[in-house]
Amino acid sequence: MKKKSVVLAYSGGLDTSFCVKYLNIEKDLEVHTILVNTGGFTAEELAEVGNRSKQIGAVSHKTIDVIDEYYQKCIRFLVYGNILKNHTYPLSVSAERVFQAMAIADAALKMKADYIAHGSTGAGNDQIRFDMIFAILVPDIPVLTPIRDQKLSREQEIAYLEKNGVKMDWKKAVYSINQGLWGTSIGGKETLTSDKTLPEKAYPSQVIKDDETELELNFKQGQIKGINNNSYKNPVEAIEALNVTGSEYGIGRGVHVGDTIIGIKGRVGFEAAAPILILKAHEALEKHVLTKWQIYWKEQLANWYGMLLHEGQYLEPVMRNIESFLEDTQATVNGSVKIKLAPRRFEIIGIESENDLMNSKFGQYGEMPSDWTSDDARGFAKIMANQISIFRKVNNGKKKS
Repeated sequence: MKKKSVVLAYSGGLDTSFCVKYLNIEKDLEVHTILVNTGGFTAEELAEVGNRSKQIGAVSHKTIDVIDEYYQKCIRFLVYGNILKNHTYPLSVSAERVFQAMAIADAALKMKADYIAHGSTGAGNDQIRFDMIFAILVPDIPVLTPIRDQKLSREQEIAYLEKNGVKMDWKKAVYSINQGLWGTSIGGKETLTSDKTLPEKAYPSQVIKDDETELELNFKQGQIKGINNNSYKNPVEAIEALNVTGSEYGIGRGVHVGDTIIGIKGRVGFEAAAPILILKAHEALEKHVLTKWQIYWKEQLANWYGMLLHEGQYLEPVMRNIESFLEDTQATVNGSVKIKLAPRRFEIIGIESENDLMNSKFGQYGEMPSDWTSDDARGFAKIMANQISIFRKVNNGKKKS
């Protein structure tokens, strides 16, 4: 009798490697591993992950590249909205997990798999993101979660693999690293408590620059198109190049604390040079080219967009509505932003844009006006004061009950 099949979302790490062996031996399943590439892997690393999967016991391994789709359908909206979770974290993992889950669901349907599996634990956000997407897209395919169901520790997973002939130096990975196009998340003993920060050695990229340099980020309709006026075929290439340059200065590092989907507080370290530089440069440009109310309503909707995305609600129809609004605001977000980089810090110097509303021909703030008179200003101030003046006259001297 042919074995039943399972499609496993595979990263090559300890948890998903345990799942390969466990599902094959204990559940007697034919395991097919899939790595959904959302960026951050070299060709050599992808090949190594595939080889490891087959060595452990997978029948097949496949890499699905969704980097361009991930950018077009998600990252650019994070840029349009200047979205940082709790004003700190660029949603590095939150965003990519949704796209990984959607790709796994699609692959499972095409392969007519009997099961889907993932290696999430029971105390994190990823379990919810994966389970929700699977429940929406492939509700008839059962989901297996060996790590979560058995409440396994890292040491127990290593012992099981070694018992079944898989000997790898898992213990050398003191920190849990998730690397993608829109940043890298870092978990370790320091992020499990509230009083410590990550040491230098925890970050995948080390600081190698000790000078200062200036960059110019070029934007067209809200998307980064070039660096120092060197154009890229697509924004993904610009992000990758900026990640290299920024990480050499230690830009975009931090530790974020926030509310998890399951209701507890959580901390995570991150390294996201390109996202932080792009978001802050884009935000600076928007301050010059958008109106007060465009900026205000963008911020309100962007906060909702980031929260819903963080909680795995990417397929909620309102997300497409918010995306339409965000994209519509970007027509005039064109120009260049100058940034000074120094070790572990950066500074926005200024912007140049044909759409700059700080146009001197209409007047200079704090100086002489060009497009109105002093009488206009006096009348404007009187009208603006009317409602408060009326309120005070009506209620003057009346005591609160």
